[in-house]
Amino acid sequence: MNTTTSSTLPASGERALVLGGGGSTGNAWLIGVIAGLFDAGLDVTTADLTIGTSAGSTAAAQLAGATPTELLAAILAAAPHQRTAPAGSDRARGPIKPVADHLERMRTIIASADDAADLRRRVGAAALDVDAASDGSWQSQWRATVASRLPSERWPQRTVLVTAIDAGTGEPVVFDRHSGVDLVDAVAASCASGLPYRIGDHPYLDGGFRSNAENADLAAGYRRVLVLAPFGGRSLVPLEWGTHLATQVDELRAGGSIVETIFPTSEDEHMFGANAMDLSLRPPAARAGFEQGRARAAQLTEFWR
Repeated sequence: MNTTTSSTLPASGERALVLGGGGSTGNAWLIGVIAGLFDAGLDVTTADLTIGTSAGSTAAAQLAGATPTELLAAILAAAPHQRTAPAGSDRARGPIKPVADHLERMRTIIASADDAADLRRRVGAAALDVDAASDGSWQSQWRATVASRLPSERWPQRTVLVTAIDAGTGEPVVFDRHSGVDLVDAVAASCASGLPYRIGDHPYLDGGFRSNAENADLAAGYRRVLVLAPFGGRSLVPLEWGTHLATQVDELRAGGSIVETIFPTSEDEHMFGANAMDLSLRPPAARAGFEQGRARAAQLTEFWR
């Protein structure tokens, strides 16, 4: 098995689409934005390069096997999900507890880390410790869950990069169709934020740990870069580490790329971050993304084409 490294990444191209991580609601919002653009006549799924991280890797794989319109319709038609607390209560408006716990653990690990590389090693070590105490059943269950979300298990012919990190070493990893890894496994690894997902003998974790939830730096050399970021470019790590999306966008522009970004509006931010795994928020997140996509389509058409 080979994983893509920086030396084998596409060096340059015309159009790159960056799909950032953002949990379940982030995935729905990404699909909504792309469907809104598509509905208004702009098809960004024809990008020469698509970079998918975590929920964005799921979206990238979904778009390889279905149209944006079909994917949006499936989200809106899904059976409604209930929150974990009664509607209108303080608990219902607050974050779902497992997500809040995860964010608190991450803040603790970040506070003890020296830099991004040290953070990756520490996150990997913590995940492996949890994995050692588990019964191992999560692996097959998670793969089945991810497979059920994908319209096709085949890598697309267009270049799609799926990010992750090696939990054993903390090293960044990028999968593509030449990596000898099934698309389902690549996406499962990119979305594994708690327990590590193993491909062969190698344990992997969420691609958001590589640098940030977007990993837009992988689009270096592409003339036009469109970044869809459910988390709005926010990051828990110190700015001086140089891994924030804003820093990567500045570097892309300095390298000659024209970069456009789409973030959720301030009115919709409550559906992401700590509430990112609230399944009841998927339909409104998708609808919000759809309206944003339609609203931005005219302005982005000249940029993209």
